Amino acid sequence: MSTKIPTAPRKIATALLAWASVAACSGSDPAVVLPQPVQCGDLDPAFLADGGVGRDGIPALVNPQFVEATVSEETSYMTDGSRVIGVEVGGHWMAVPHNIMYRHEIVNLNTESERIAVTYCPLTGSALAFDRASAGGAEFGVSGLLYQANLIMYDRTGDDSLWPQMAGVAGCGPRQGQPLTRLPVVETTWGGWRTLFPVSNVIGVDLVDVARYARNPYGAAYEAPGNGDYLGFPIPRSDNRRLPKERVLGLPARDGDPPLAFPFHAMDARGRAWVADFEYGGEPATVLWDRGRFAATAVRPVADGRPLTLRTENGRIVDAETGSVWNVAGEAESGPLDGERMELISEAYVAFWLAWAAFHPETELFVQ
Repeated sequence: MSTKIPTAPRKIATALLAWASVAACSGSDPAVVLPQPVQCGDLDPAFLADGGVGRDGIPALVNPQFVEATVSEETSYMTDGSRVIGVEVGGHWMAVPHNIMYRHEIVNLNTESERIAVTYCPLTGSALAFDRASAGGAEFGVSGLLYQANLIMYDRTGDDSLWPQMAGVAGCGPRQGQPLTRLPVVETTWGGWRTLFPVSNVIGVDLVDVARYARNPYGAAYEAPGNGDYLGFPIPRSDNRRLPKERVLGLPARDGDPPLAFPFHAMDARGRAWVADFEYGGEPATVLWDRGRFAATAVRPVADGRPLTLRTENGRIVDAETGSVWNVAGEAESGPLDGERMELISEAYVAFWLAWAAFHPETELFVQ
């Protein structure tokens, strides 16, 4: 199956016209009439664009093949430095590589009890997972539209509501304003993933597809932190406090607190491992940084029923109460609390700085 990659923007005056144009370009039955009217709430039409690929032109996946998270023929499309998005499904960790998401953007996972969407927008570098039950079990597809250069999802099986990924809320259609429940993710390198979660699974591909998935169709230079090119798609550019494509771990505004961002390069400058304490949603929170895995997460610093004070010691994250050693996924690897876990904050996710600032314009940088 070939996959089209966006190459040039086309602005759209209204989301109704945009969605109609996608339906027309997608090869769907021309007799289909979309519900009228379609409202678009607070989405600024100046930043809505037709990605040029049509609805499902980038094909979302449903229950793809997973294999053991080891170096094998099925995983040879990745290098140790390739990035993966991890999500816990039924108590078991599963990794969805960027290499897969460059060409599919959405993976719908179905189990007997869970309906999950793992999503990645290559243009904005944003990785989020959602509980699809919060959208009535919707199976999400790629609409072909973009808002502030970000993926807009649609429900393949239901109505014509549109869901900008980074907003996590339906922006248009009958379910406008309905939020999606976010699930915690751990984004790290493929090499780092295997040491964090040695007993886990990852999407595998057939040998005939290895060469195709080994290549980033956007080009390696697209993700360079200083590259301000978002392929020409309209995106606000007023916030230049960080490089346009530097990765940040961000937390949206909550309970009156402003959005927060933790830039990867600023954290990296502070050492091999680093922790930062703050309050989020009225409760203690801590960001964990791991240079070796080029990963950051946000956790509630509580385990085994006790609050913890986390610090770095000889390049490792330890708690002051027991001396246990913790990894970036919030799990104790040694010490009295070995095997205990801290809660990952589900609202936290990684994105390119310019995209994060576009969706969260009042962001405070925790580290400069």
